[in-house]
Amino acid sequence: MTADPNPLVLGHAALAFPPFHPRWPWIGGDLQTARNTLHYRAPDFSPYPQERLTLLMRDGSGDTLWALLNHPTHTSTKPLMVLVHGLTGSEDSRNIMTSAAYHLRRGHPVLRLNLRNAGPGRGTCSGHYHAGRSADLRDALAALAPELTSRGIILVGVSLGGNAVLKFLGERDGTENIRAAASVCAPIDLKMSQQRIAAPRNAFYQWHLLKSMREDARLFGIPNVEAALANVHSVYDFDDLIVAPNNGFDGAEDYYRRSSAAQFLDNIEIPTLLIHPRNDPWVPARMYLDRVWKTDGALTLLMPPSGGHVGFHAADSPSPWHDRCIGMFSERV
Repeated sequence: MTADPNPLVLGHAALAFPPFHPRWPWIGGDLQTARNTLHYRAPDFSPYPQERLTLLMRDGSGDTLWALLNHPTHTSTKPLMVLVHGLTGSEDSRNIMTSAAYHLRRGHPVLRLNLRNAGPGRGTCSGHYHAGRSADLRDALAALAPELTSRGIILVGVSLGGNAVLKFLGERDGTENIRAAASVCAPIDLKMSQQRIAAPRNAFYQWHLLKSMREDARLFGIPNVEAALANVHSVYDFDDLIVAPNNGFDGAEDYYRRSSAAQFLDNIEIPTLLIHPRNDPWVPARMYLDRVWKTDGALTLLMPPSGGHVGFHAADSPSPWHDRCIGMFSERV
């Protein structure tokens, strides 16, 4: 017997979303997760004029976030789509590029935002991004030209970027132009996600993440970084010895507690779609299922049975299922 392909919808059920049928042979959470690495063709952005933007942070550091803006082929009246990448990602993350191409085809201008010290801004900032650095999103959106935001913004974050987006929305500071938002596989309980990535079955994933995290840390301008990295053997160690002391947290536990988006969700007033599969190997579904989702609130939780971590490679379309659901949701609101 095959699993029910229909997604579980909790919270504000505003739409009938399509079922998710995984594309063969990418069956199961791990293969769905790995497909972007193992089988990928980069989109062609040549039809879409692009601009490089640098967005000044307002914290006095002089740091800027780099962003890449693509325009659709025809004059559009649709809102600006702002895409925020995940851990060790950038504007060139494969899931971000795929999403950007999808929304451009639908007629949206698309801004791929690099978080602090990520992408082409790598090595240019005095600070660096983390899961709770929501103020950077506020400053980046405030720095956009009015002609870009006059039709509104659809804000989308994946993985770590999704946690930052949800925290930002719950803080309600600088959200005036946002019409709708979405998160994909956001680790809204950072401690629970850290424990999952540390599980023996995820040893390869942790090794792969740490390799990129170490490379990034060497460009962050952190004093005595090599001495600290010598003691980093896990994501927890990295958060405890690199992220926390360089961002005002009293260790990893304090970082997880203060930065997890779960505590901010009930404050969100903007229509927001949270997409998370029940077989994500990195982010446990339990952090979503253990919550009470209000039917009269702003949040819609969409949980298909499969999809992996930011995979959602479906049998019925070359476009990832989560991109199509976000497109439906943004059109509705």
